[in-house]
Amino acid sequence: MEPYYYHIMDKASQTVYYAMKAGLTALAPSFSVPRLEGKELSRIFFLLRLDCPEIFYVSGFQYRFYPGSPNVEIIPEYLFDKDKIKDHQKAMKARILKLARPAEGMGEWEKEKYIHDFICTSVRYDKLKKPYSHEIIGPLGQGVGVCEGIAKAVKALCDKLGLWCIIAVSEADPEKNIKYRHAWNIIKIGSEYYHLDATFDNSLGRDHRVRYDYFNLDDKRIFLDHQPVIEKTPECRCREHFYYKEVKMSFTKIEDVEKRAAQAVRKGKPLIFHWRGGYLTREVIKQLAEILQQTARKKEKYAKISLNWPQGVMQADFYNNVCEEEVILEDANEGENIK
Repeated sequence: MEPYYYHIMDKASQTVYYAMKAGLTALAPSFSVPRLEGKELSRIFFLLRLDCPEIFYVSGFQYRFYPGSPNVEIIPEYLFDKDKIKDHQKAMKARILKLARPAEGMGEWEKEKYIHDFICTSVRYDKLKKPYSHEIIGPLGQGVGVCEGIAKAVKALCDKLGLWCIIAVSEADPEKNIKYRHAWNIIKIGSEYYHLDATFDNSLGRDHRVRYDYFNLDDKRIFLDHQPVIEKTPECRCREHFYYKEVKMSFTKIEDVEKRAAQAVRKGKPLIFHWRGGYLTREVIKQLAEILQQTARKKEKYAKISLNWPQGVMQADFYNNVCEEEVILEDANEGENIK
């Protein structure tokens, strides 16, 4: 696909963008670009690497210039030596090809789900916060990553499968105790754009179950628990391909919850559903929890209930032993410093 962030730049920045891309692709120890302020050079470098996750081997740069010169000299900070970079490039190309192959004949929504499920089942959060976890080499090569690396891995796989995708980034907000930037993706299905946060869904999954709370949200829903983006992104106005709605697990009536809960208890499976029958007040949550508990007890079971309140998604697991009856609030949040 065409580089999204390149197209929102002015002409001067676009010229620097392609000079940087050429120099980094050539693994040059240094190269010249037209002179701009340092802050703008850093912005271009950052956005270039969002557009091009295959440039995973450079973490930053320094620059120098001479008075009166129209250019600056960029000195990249590579993560590995040149031979090691080439080895990693070859390995990443083969890995992406192998991962993408099973999804080549799928439709857009199915490709997106395939990529999302791969992240949620095969990648874990890197508590050690290694430098490569911010790049595709972490999730795709080591099976670990932070939000930036995961979003880049999603984009790399989408690019390979011909699925329109960009990386969205939000700023920190210390007043809300959000210390770091966060990254996720925007994907195009048909003619509409949707937010996809595989990192947040990854944080919610447990016992080998995949959650889809952040699979194809519109702007209104995503920004209930995400900060505003730092660069302009396409408007996401549609809810048609939201996962729980797509699979008919988005309910507006209490009786639908009761019916599905009875089926889940009978089959010995958890119930995960989205509530869109009005705002989730404490009274509504209490009512839903009581229905789940009553349904479980009819089969001599007990429900352990958890809730992603901002997104209105509830999960009930059914056990033979008594569980805490209060609803556990889930925190779908992974904030990690984006370099």
